[in-house]
Amino acid sequence: MEQIRKQYKKILSDYIGNQSENELYIGQNFIKRMIQKNVTPEEVISIHKQALEEIYDDLPDSVLHGYDFLIEVMVHFGLKVQEHQALLAKQEELRIEMDIAAKIQNLLLETEIPNPRSVDIGMLSIPLRKMNGDYVHFMHDDERYLGVAVTDVVGKGVPAALCMSMVKYGLDTLEYAKSNPSYVLEVLNRIIEKSIDDSMFVSLCYIRYNLKTDVLTWSSAGHEPSLYYNAENQEFYDLESKGLLLGILPEAKYTQQDIELKDGDFVIVMTDGVTDFRNKEEFDTREIIKELALANIPHCTAQEVCELIHSELQKLHDYKLEDDFTILIIKK
Repeated sequence: MEQIRKQYKKILSDYIGNQSENELYIGQNFIKRMIQKNVTPEEVISIHKQALEEIYDDLPDSVLHGYDFLIEVMVHFGLKVQEHQALLAKQEELRIEMDIAAKIQNLLLETEIPNPRSVDIGMLSIPLRKMNGDYVHFMHDDERYLGVAVTDVVGKGVPAALCMSMVKYGLDTLEYAKSNPSYVLEVLNRIIEKSIDDSMFVSLCYIRYNLKTDVLTWSSAGHEPSLYYNAENQEFYDLESKGLLLGILPEAKYTQQDIELKDGDFVIVMTDGVTDFRNKEEFDTREIIKELALANIPHCTAQEVCELIHSELQKLHDYKLEDDFTILIIKK
């Protein structure tokens, strides 16, 4: 350290005497050496103060006190910089972990949209953050039954993702798309109630579609009401159900209802992230979704309509995605 002090004093003295760019350049390069020697900012100021005292015998006490003050401030500043750097390192570590977790989630929850001959299916799911709190699960067996679960976990991040894994596990244990929707919800409810924290709940709409008879059966656990369009009557109807959210009561029971889909009929299943801002006075999101679907579904695929609804909602005034966005369309 003594060698550094002497060298710094020489560089400072030369600069004060000449004030040339060359001495300034030498001083800038000397700072690199100080960094290599782990000299702290407050130690640099202390070295500078001592050099000035040796160069000038008559420095006012007020100037020296000012340097003492700066040294103390820089000690605190250095501690805060270290805390900030540690926080940035931790945030980067968490970001990397979240990226890995999101990739694992996408792999574990990956589901393939089936393509049965009698219906057109479209689905779009966009997470608010890296981890998706929504999940759509398809089951399709022997060209007879199509099963679809649209799920929304009340919560975000890794806990929601872990809960979603429980939902997928429960659906995988059922295996068959022909299961009654009410039974599916009761099984899932018992699994979730035993497996997740009391502060987490799941809303879920389960649909079973009979591809031979065109009967669509649905049951809901606290989920956003689906929309059913009857082409013959040219009317929309809400597919409501008053079942409890999954995970609240272990012995909860769920009802199911049937509708028969005819040519031109379609069903729209959404999570509440699609309609969260519908209570604003300017517009009713559900009405906008009805209008968009009705105007475009005659000449677009179900997938194209899902994507169009999302893009058109984004154009609305003050639109802001505040939750995971998931929409599913089944068209006869």
